[in-house]
Amino acid sequence: MPLPPAPSRRAALLAPEAYKASARARPVENLLPDPETVAIPASRGGRKSARNDEAPIEMGAAPALIQVETRSRTPEPARTPATAPAPAARSSASTRGSRSPGSKTTASAPAAAGASRSKKAAPQGPAKLFVLDTNVLLHDPTSLFRFEEHDIFLPMIVLEELDGHKKGMTEVARNGRQTSRTLDALAGVQGADIAHGLKLDSTGQRAAGGHLFFQTAPLDYSLPTSLPQGKADNQILGVVEALRKLHAPREVVLVSKDINMRVKARALGLNAEDYQNDKTLEDGDLLYSGVLALPPDFWAKSGKNVESWQSGASTYYRIGGPIVPQLMINQFVYFEAPGEPSMFARVSEIREKTAVLQTLKDYGSAKHAVWGVTTRNREQNYAMNLLMDPEVDFVTLTGTAGTGKTLLALAAGLTQVLDDRRYTEIIMTRATVSVGEDIGFLPGTEEEKMGPWMGALDDNLEFLAKGDGGNAGEWGRAATNELIRSRIKIKSMNFMRGRTFLNKYVIIDEAQNLTPKQMKTLITRAGPGTKIICMGNLAQIDTPYLTEGSSGLTYAVDRFKGWPHSGHITLARGERSRLADFASEVL
Repeated sequence: MPLPPAPSRRAALLAPEAYKASARARPVENLLPDPETVAIPASRGGRKSARNDEAPIEMGAAPALIQVETRSRTPEPARTPATAPAPAARSSASTRGSRSPGSKTTASAPAAAGASRSKKAAPQGPAKLFVLDTNVLLHDPTSLFRFEEHDIFLPMIVLEELDGHKKGMTEVARNGRQTSRTLDALAGVQGADIAHGLKLDSTGQRAAGGHLFFQTAPLDYSLPTSLPQGKADNQILGVVEALRKLHAPREVVLVSKDINMRVKARALGLNAEDYQNDKTLEDGDLLYSGVLALPPDFWAKSGKNVESWQSGASTYYRIGGPIVPQLMINQFVYFEAPGEPSMFARVSEIREKTAVLQTLKDYGSAKHAVWGVTTRNREQNYAMNLLMDPEVDFVTLTGTAGTGKTLLALAAGLTQVLDDRRYTEIIMTRATVSVGEDIGFLPGTEEEKMGPWMGALDDNLEFLAKGDGGNAGEWGRAATNELIRSRIKIKSMNFMRGRTFLNKYVIIDEAQNLTPKQMKTLITRAGPGTKIICMGNLAQIDTPYLTEGSSGLTYAVDRFKGWPHSGHITLARGERSRLADFASEVL
């Protein structure tokens, strides 16, 4: 807007003609207000604003921020919302920023500029339409609320398949019933209209901003004759094809856990994706390892500002610098450089921009052996420090076969149960997922049925009892075996719900075969004074539909990292035998 002529003297009265002249000189595309609607607040030494037809405005030396009320001269045409299955469907960016003719806005000039900048940065694309396969709902009943602002479409055949999976006591049947209850709750909200889409946030799920649509009418589609029309998967593919044509150019995406289903969809030119929300990590290599190597120049850069003190058998170092934001509580750090003394420590405190490192107990020496077991490498020593620490309630150990996970956990458990009397007994359980074909039902009690699954326990107990028998002979070893067995209880996971463990040392073996839901069920059994150790090898998952990224063990490691009463170590080096080590690398 061209400025009016400058006043000839300070605090002069500006003639009304100056405003009219500036208004006439204003370009058409400029949407600043008419002079009749301008209101200028009082400036230093001047009167408050007055309307043009009442009195002239007195201009001060430093005018305050101008408040403007705008009336659109040439209103923008409202953007057309993305095509949706029903009139109620809308895109996340539809009609954003458009004004109806005659709308008024009151804002300061800088605020208006900021609004225009944010308007440019806002996403302008329409919301996608996701068609869910039945296996997604049976895998995760909460998947309906995991697609943010996008809309969801359920073909009628999906509801039919859900109805067929609702009977039984399996995990799939439970998920099917939970999905049906969720759909019933969404449809039962007051004012819900299935024909126009059900709002996914109507039951309190604020993260879901889209709508849920059902197939309420037949859809016209044609598939290749090589695909049987009666098969459920092919009917879902036909629905996706019909929706893509009906709502073009809106993106329609099929979401399925079935790999073959996704391959067929892509062969037909349809968009298909795997359900990714259940994955804790996209890449197993990104999993928190619990160990961080200090840079070679760490002491050269940070040595002058390090505080150190002695407390008991440990030395403490308070460090600062750019490495602190990378650290987590109970994470292990080490410094190894040629010609300089090595340091192995654990992060015991993080406060603002500083962290405290505590040196470790060396369980590799014979005088610190735990039930006759000494650690053989750096990671095993880290693990034993966590297992023997009474302040750490939850420990996760991962590593390839032969790294010593079960042996370390059992040795630490026997020492703390029989020698230190810190816990009353050891409870051991594992996921009963077989590698090959199932051999059928097993006879006997619960513990006898679990016996064949606990071969790893028997092998390690044999080693531990042999080392502790000393010179007592055969009778002494038998008595030791009996004592050890009396303090170890083998339990099945199937009967864990509702239990509470008080002052127990709980070992969950083969935890990589657990789902996140099963992992939550087991960990929440812990009562006062209980310690839980989860162990597993993420490269040996035998449960169908579980991957390294979606395993319950990965889920627990990622969720518990940084908690002051938990710790994690990835055991890197195998100590079983040279044959086992080589097989782990090459097979």
